[in-house]
Amino acid sequence: MGRIGAPHGLRGWSQVWSYTDPPQGLLGYTSLVGTRGGKTRSFSIAEGRMQGERAMLRFAGVDDRDAAAALTGYDLSVERAALAPTPPGSYYWHDLLGLAVITVDGIALGRVQQLIQTGVHDVLVVQGERERLIPFALPQVVKKVDIDSGYIEVDWDAEY
Repeated sequence: MGRIGAPHGLRGWSQVWSYTDPPQGLLGYTSLVGTRGGKTRSFSIAEGRMQGERAMLRFAGVDDRDAAAALTGYDLSVERAALAPTPPGSYYWHDLLGLAVITVDGIALGRVQQLIQTGVHDVLVVQGERERLIPFALPQVVKKVDIDSGYIEVDWDAEY
C-alpha cells in the first residue's frame, strides 16, 4: 500500500509514498502492517493528510523526528479483511502475483512476478523460460482470470 520515507517536521510525522490509486486511498485506513528486513510490526494512524502526491502520516506513539526516522523504509500493507471487495473484472495486484499464465492455445508462459503501471495498461511481468511483458488489457489480451484455479489465460503469441 505504501512505503515510509523520511520524517517530516519535528512532531513525528512521516512522508509516505502511497501505492494506492488514488494516492489518498491510504488515508482511509486506521491501521497498517509494516515490514522491513524480515520484521513485521503494526502501525496505528493517529493523523494523516495529503501533501501533493505524498501522504503525511503520524503514527500513534511516534511524537518526534527521531522516532519517525526510525520508521523509514517500512513497506506498508493492510490486512486482507480491510480491503473492499473488487468489482467484477477488477483485481488487486497482489491477487495476480504468482498466477500461472497460459495462452488460449494452452501454452504455459510462466508465472506473474510483478506488475508495472504504465500510462495505458498495466503490464504483467511473466517469468518462465524467459521474461515476457504482457499488457493487462481486458478483454483484448487477457481473456480470463481465474484466481481460485491459479491462472490467467491470454491471447498472446508464445514466440513474442
